[in-house]
Amino acid sequence: MTKYARDEFDRVPETSTRQGVHRAVAESRRRRHLGPILAVGAASLAVGLVAFLILPNLGLSSPGTTLAVTAGQGGSSAAASPAPTASSPVSASPAASATPSATATPSATPSAAPAAAAAAATVDKSQPVAVYNATTTAGLANRVGGTITTAGWTVGTLGNWGGVPQQRSVIFYSGATQKSNAEALGKLLGIPAAVDSAEFQLPLVVVLAPGFR
Repeated sequence: MTKYARDEFDRVPETSTRQGVHRAVAESRRRRHLGPILAVGAASLAVGLVAFLILPNLGLSSPGTTLAVTAGQGGSSAAASPAPTASSPVSASPAASATPSATATPSATPSAAPAAAAAAATVDKSQPVAVYNATTTAGLANRVGGTITTAGWTVGTLGNWGGVPQQRSVIFYSGATQKSNAEALGKLLGIPAAVDSAEFQLPLVVVLAPGFR
């Protein structure tokens, strides 16, 4: 309890008409401000629904949406076709690779004349040629010897064959150095058979077998 005496300010009637008046005034002010805010919110919501649901169906779009779609398409095309880097290999031009250079042109096939001249140069006609007749035709060795002499060869011994009977005409030569000479004689006389043999002490021996013409 206070020690001071009660005065007229302590006598507050319990049922006063002014009790709670400030609450009613604040409540009425709050309701007046809330109305416009709700109206603006409802209008904004309606405009958003119209723009979201109706405008796309009419084929209309906002500039911001078009710009975003264009930028997205440009980014996807840029990603699909990357720019070439410095490390990428540079392919050669098809025209440059297909055109052969002058140095790649194959040389012409050498003619047969130089080859024949080289083969003829290895033939030594100074080597003596012995001719033996292994047939029953008299004078055949002399006749063939004349043919060989006319062709420029040197003829050695001419006579009848006294060795093993031969089934075909043959030219015997002594060593590889006489092979080209034997082949040249074979072409001259029409005798294809040439045999390397050390049995004779002569470089070239022609044996005429039956049937030689």
